[in-house]
Amino acid sequence: MSSLTIELSDLLGKAFTDIGLPESLGEVRISDRPDLAQFQCNGAMSAAKIARKNPRMIANEVIEKISENNLITNIDVEGAGFINIKVSDEVISNMLAQMLEAENCNLSKISDGANVVIDYGGPNVAKSMHVGHLRSSIIGESLKRIFRFAGYNALGDIHLGDWGTQMGMVISELEIMYPDWPYFDENYEGDYPKESPITIEDLEKIYPKASKACKEDEARKEKAKKATVELQAGRRGYRALWRHMVNVSIESMKRNFAALNVHFDIWNGESSVHELIAPMVEEMVNKKWAVDSEGAIVIPVAKNDDKKEIPPLILYKSDGAVMYGTTDLATIVERIRDYNPEKIIYVVDQRQNLHFEQVFRAAHKCGIVPDDDKELIFVGNGTMNGKDGKPFKTREGGVMRLEDLIAMGREKALARLSEANLAEDMSDDEKNEIADMVGVAAIKFADLQNNPVSDYIFDIDRMTAFEGKTGPYLLYQAVRIKSLLVKAADAGFTPDPTGIMVSDEDRDLALILLQFQDILYGAVRNLAPNLLCDYLYRIAQEFSSFYAKYHIISEKNDAIRSSRLALCSLTLKQLKTGLDLLGIRVPDRM
Repeated sequence: MSSLTIELSDLLGKAFTDIGLPESLGEVRISDRPDLAQFQCNGAMSAAKIARKNPRMIANEVIEKISENNLITNIDVEGAGFINIKVSDEVISNMLAQMLEAENCNLSKISDGANVVIDYGGPNVAKSMHVGHLRSSIIGESLKRIFRFAGYNALGDIHLGDWGTQMGMVISELEIMYPDWPYFDENYEGDYPKESPITIEDLEKIYPKASKACKEDEARKEKAKKATVELQAGRRGYRALWRHMVNVSIESMKRNFAALNVHFDIWNGESSVHELIAPMVEEMVNKKWAVDSEGAIVIPVAKNDDKKEIPPLILYKSDGAVMYGTTDLATIVERIRDYNPEKIIYVVDQRQNLHFEQVFRAAHKCGIVPDDDKELIFVGNGTMNGKDGKPFKTREGGVMRLEDLIAMGREKALARLSEANLAEDMSDDEKNEIADMVGVAAIKFADLQNNPVSDYIFDIDRMTAFEGKTGPYLLYQAVRIKSLLVKAADAGFTPDPTGIMVSDEDRDLALILLQFQDILYGAVRNLAPNLLCDYLYRIAQEFSSFYAKYHIISEKNDAIRSSRLALCSLTLKQLKTGLDLLGIRVPDRM
């Protein structure tokens, strides 16, 4: 099903082309003045500059080209040249019925299954996950879900940091601590233990210790660099120990991500492209794409029209060390080989903007990604800050672990449920499960409602409130509708999708519900889950107003009652669908 605004835009777009003006001027949107009309088109205002005519005159010419159809009941010009449009209630009713009865709200797909790889998460092996991993993880997860809903085969790739110097730091530290372990005996030929000799808790202590030692002691730093080189060269014991570290780290990551309802399809890391790097760089050098620069191998990526300095992308440092850009280019090679994606979307910290500008330019310059074939897209995210406006930290001033942040949300949600006298008749297990959902909804919605590039303030008191633009408020409205529909069913009343009647009382709610496809298209086009957040909040607000003003279960007229129950069902369907696209689960009750 196409949305009503799209159908109206097509109709007015043709009218604009009929008078020699661009079709895009016919774009229709929900009216700013619902007292005058349901929809409006402002294209005549822009057309005035092109046609050098009065916009009101252009608007009237457009209207004259609109032939009779079953959509529009009235179209006229208001003010300086605004085109106001009213559609028939029958059309609205039919579209609402289709949305309620059909899977996925009967929305048209944007794609027929094209592959899209979304790179998000990016935690490092052997380190604790912290709040710095939150934004990219939940924004990326939401984009993956939105793209899938729109018809793409979207694949979430965690892109682990599992091959850098931190691995050499930890391995060398373990060798100092446990020199008798078989992993460090170069002459050992037996099988290595299947069980890891270290836990994630061990690694959380060892990495800071090793990092500190390497900063303070040049000889210790060289030992870590040597371990890194030998690991990457394939030293057998180091590889076995490294695999243990990767496995225990992934196990811990999966627990954190599962708590956030974040999931990945691809669990590759930097190590997966190690064998691709040497032949890739060799080809780049042979074809003169990469050049020598004071002993380093670089790809010049600056352009003549650049308004800022874009340094060359370094592939190998003068000491032969591989850089992040090299690994990122090889990862693009791997993704195109394995998945042939239409788009590769990177959801990472905004401060990496320059790095990815260099990588994307290098990928296009070297033919890894032809300019007209595939898209490389950077979605930078801002930081989550404390009330002081600085990156969020613990009370002690340290970086907060992600699992501690999740626990904070859960504890605050429990307190909020108690304050609101909710979940009182539940067992402790059920209450804790709901507190998990409410806490995660609070954290995720507070983040996702912002433009990804914007910073925002982490305020646990505000984001866990059951009033205002919060995740708990949306959950409460969804659960309220669930409860209402259960009560109606117990009374023998059922929604009738085919009997939806649009009247003055419910037209505002009905028109908002018709916007779902427009919002979905906008979220895909702009890579912006915040558009969906805004929409869900508007639905919840409008339903709350509708619920307060009009009888539903107590309505005496059977047809009106059935119609309103159907609107309630569609409201719930859209809230649940939209929240799922944000990665937020809805409890059955509160």
